[in-house]
Amino acid sequence: MPAFFIDRPIFAWVVALFICLIGLISIPYLAIAQYPIIAPPSISISTSYPGSSPEELYNSTTRLIEEELNGASGILNFESTSDSLGQVEIIANFVPGTDSNLASVEVQNRIKRVEARLPRAVIQQGILVEEASSAVLQIITLQSTDGSLDEVGLGDFMIRNVLGEVRRIPGVGRATLYSTERSLRIWVDPVKLVGYNLTADDVTKAIQAQNAQVASGSVGSEPSRKDQSISALILVKGQLGSADEFGAIVLRANPDGSTVRLRDVARIEIGGMGYQFTTRLNGKPSAGLSVLLSPTGNALATASAVEAKMKDLSKYFPANISYDIPYNITPVVEASISKVVTTLIEAVVLVFIVMFLFLQNFRYTLIPTIVVPIALLGTCATLYLFGYSINMLTMFGMVLAIGILVDDAIVVVENVERIMSEEGLSPKEATRKAMTQITSAIIGITLVLIAVFVPMAFFPGSVGIIYRQFSVTIVAAISFSALMALSLTPALCATLLKPVKAGHAHAKTGVFGWFNNRLDGAKDGYGRVVGWSIQRTGRLLILYAVLLGGLVLGFSKLPGGFLPVDDQGFITVDVQTPPESSFNRTQAAVEKVEQFLKNRSGVDEVTFLTGFSFLGQGQNTAQAFVTLKDWSERGPNDSAAAIVADINNSLKSIKDAKVSALQPPPIDNLGNSSGFSFRLQDRGQKGYAALMKAKDDLLAQARQSRVLQNVYAEGLPEAPQVQLIIDREQAAAQGVTFADINSTISTNLGSAYVNDFPNRGRMQRVIVQADSIGRMNAQDILSYNVKNSRGNLVPLSSFAAIKWTVGPTQIVGFNYYPSVRISGEAKPGFTSGDAIAEMERLTAQLPRGFGFEWTGQSLQEKLSGSQAPFLLALSALIVFLCLAALYESWTIPLAVLMTVPLGILGAMVAAMSRSLSNDVYFTVALITIIGLAAKDAILIIEFAKDLRAKGTPLMQATMEACHLRFRPILMTGLAFVCGVLPMVIASGAGARSQQALGTTVMGGMIAVVVLALLFVPVFFVAVTKFFSENERDGEVTPEKGSKLDRLRGMFRRSRPAQSSAS
Repeated sequence: MPAFFIDRPIFAWVVALFICLIGLISIPYLAIAQYPIIAPPSISISTSYPGSSPEELYNSTTRLIEEELNGASGILNFESTSDSLGQVEIIANFVPGTDSNLASVEVQNRIKRVEARLPRAVIQQGILVEEASSAVLQIITLQSTDGSLDEVGLGDFMIRNVLGEVRRIPGVGRATLYSTERSLRIWVDPVKLVGYNLTADDVTKAIQAQNAQVASGSVGSEPSRKDQSISALILVKGQLGSADEFGAIVLRANPDGSTVRLRDVARIEIGGMGYQFTTRLNGKPSAGLSVLLSPTGNALATASAVEAKMKDLSKYFPANISYDIPYNITPVVEASISKVVTTLIEAVVLVFIVMFLFLQNFRYTLIPTIVVPIALLGTCATLYLFGYSINMLTMFGMVLAIGILVDDAIVVVENVERIMSEEGLSPKEATRKAMTQITSAIIGITLVLIAVFVPMAFFPGSVGIIYRQFSVTIVAAISFSALMALSLTPALCATLLKPVKAGHAHAKTGVFGWFNNRLDGAKDGYGRVVGWSIQRTGRLLILYAVLLGGLVLGFSKLPGGFLPVDDQGFITVDVQTPPESSFNRTQAAVEKVEQFLKNRSGVDEVTFLTGFSFLGQGQNTAQAFVTLKDWSERGPNDSAAAIVADINNSLKSIKDAKVSALQPPPIDNLGNSSGFSFRLQDRGQKGYAALMKAKDDLLAQARQSRVLQNVYAEGLPEAPQVQLIIDREQAAAQGVTFADINSTISTNLGSAYVNDFPNRGRMQRVIVQADSIGRMNAQDILSYNVKNSRGNLVPLSSFAAIKWTVGPTQIVGFNYYPSVRISGEAKPGFTSGDAIAEMERLTAQLPRGFGFEWTGQSLQEKLSGSQAPFLLALSALIVFLCLAALYESWTIPLAVLMTVPLGILGAMVAAMSRSLSNDVYFTVALITIIGLAAKDAILIIEFAKDLRAKGTPLMQATMEACHLRFRPILMTGLAFVCGVLPMVIASGAGARSQQALGTTVMGGMIAVVVLALLFVPVFFVAVTKFFSENERDGEVTPEKGSKLDRLRGMFRRSRPAQSSAS
């Protein structure tokens, strides 16, 4: 193949240009994302049961739906929340690769089967099934510039003019209004109802009867008489359209002609449909809309589409309404990708400088450099073919590939240059000879590197998706690099290089002369070290065993992890007041937090959603979405981690609220914070009280742990509750049914959705509820009246009593077991892997009947940790088998693979020096090191094997191979190290991820270059001596004696070898 392209250089250029053309065409069609879609696909099931308690809601609704979810095809786990607002949300997670549309259909079918068993109020509210996402992509706010519109007016405008438009944008999974639309509110006065001998149930029945759609038909419609000449629709105004018309509804007509109308017993207004949420932007009232990304959506494309849509919609807004998008997670995507692109360019420049320093000729340096853009463009075409995006993982793969891409070309150019210098051949003839020597080495290196990375592509799960991104990127780049090394590179060597005279040497003066003198000195010293070491193989093997022991010990000390937590340019702040707090108390705490954030450097904008929190919903909760200033405008004291720590420390002084600031997790939809996600489960049906006690015991132990910090139970604490105790026998004796009691209580306290009315072109709800004066105290409940079977009013106080208790404000279920969400993080000096192990240890001390499960990022970390050893072992095994087949030898692959632990040792030492963890990036780095270590070993052993086949003695062949390969190994190693150097010293967006990967790979590569140059000849000599009897690689003078004798011989000093290279 090389000979073909040496004779046809234009053909080689055409192949390269075709690759470039396809890559350039592919780039505009590649999506851009921070990470690929890693989180498992999720389906959200939500409904409501107004006025229901969490326990009643959980037992009557949530459990029934959970029963049906068990056994759904491909389901991974599911988690439910039933809260005091009557809201139910169940998130069902499916295994990666599941079609979310098919999963959604199956969930809907399963809900249909149980729908008949659900409460009527739940069916009336409806059950919403949609693709779920916990990643808030953006928050859109509307404000009134002149103050003429309140939050209800702004919310109504948003739901009419914005919400539907945003929901239709591709990539939007869910758009949730954190304000309210308008509705017709009927605030009944319980005292006036008693005065007119009426009940709340009478009010709702009258509204249902008099606010109704009438299908009145038409006159003259078919069948008709033959002489009928006209037809016309009959219009009857059944639905009422204003507060005045509703006020005129007749509740009772008396025999004397007088009437009781709705306005006589109620206050009627066009108000809000709900009052549980409010939105504030930088301390000012607003209407808020959160945009959640669909599980299959692209964040950058979706956010851009939302911004474009809002810009277009704003043209039609009234002059007194303005919009803003204060919270947007996509700037980190653009900044991170931009930083990695910069790293990529810096890597190319540094690699060019290294090559120029070694090759000392612009033409020699240009040839390997040309390979880089061709291989990268080919890689882009491959990404498009596989449906991948330009993201952090694929870009990291390209940065890692930079140093590998030039290796093959460097090997070719260096060998051509050496032959021209030593033998005086023309560039074309020198290239022919060089390619006959190194073609098999290039093929072997390529097969090894591909074999290392291919197993990563077949791992399942979310972690497998991460591995697959690296695998496809690096394998594609290596394949194109090898193709260029066997086609374009020899063609360029034959045509671009100039002839040199035999004996031509590198420069002896100037900068290059200084460098060459130092390098020649190092080569001579290396030759002496090799000569010394291969005479003492036994002692060095003992040293090797000691290093292996250190490697094992180091691994046991290296903490685990999933992915580094980067500064993403935004944080969240949770505010939680005491469980009995009113909205006003919560609002006061929110204003204190707003004031602190307003004065905190590094903070740009603050959006507060009151009544909402990732921990739960209620009057005592609020969640802030804090956008930070650009990374270039923030120093070390204004990093996301520093601001989070400052908020948590400074706002401890707020006595009436608990304030917690958190960084987002590295991967969307794998939790809402960067800590661990733990679920304590009641698997023994111990009951709610026992579960709470187990939770308290576990938290108490966690607070005393030297490993854990900020461990807390997610969710809302127990709150005061009023238990209404009904004497059913007494009620029945007075002719009162339980259904009437239920209707009266739910209407007055929880509100009753009666029907709809037309309001400015939109059908909106009619809601009946007791006025505030009739539901402020628990004793007010006993003053409500119910009609008995004789039509008389009976007060609840005649058959009911109240009792104050403390109970749950929300109930959580995980995989059908009542559960408690617990979050936390590791203390400084420990990693998330340590935290996970510590939580498992503490949970084991709880009484029997309590179990646990991990979810979100913690679950993926557990899976990645269990997969990593198998993945490393599989990669090493495949490399061994490929080399065995390539060299028709079992011993050469063994000598090659013995170098791998040396590289892993260097990677581990580098990781520990910067307090990095054994995470996904660490595993990718180790797999890369396996390939690079094997590559350097092949370069030496391949030459030594060929010399042995020609009859050269073992010692001499080994020393000559080391002498010949010293310069290219040092050059390729230094080129790779410089290629990843920008990652090691990265700053700004995505810096910690770059540092984690770059540091580990650099440490491993340095160890490979330094230790492998020393140990590879030792391994080759030792293995050859030990196995020479069965070797088939061209041994001429096999050693005699048993394997035990040969093993003993390794520990005796061998006779010095004479080498022409020394």
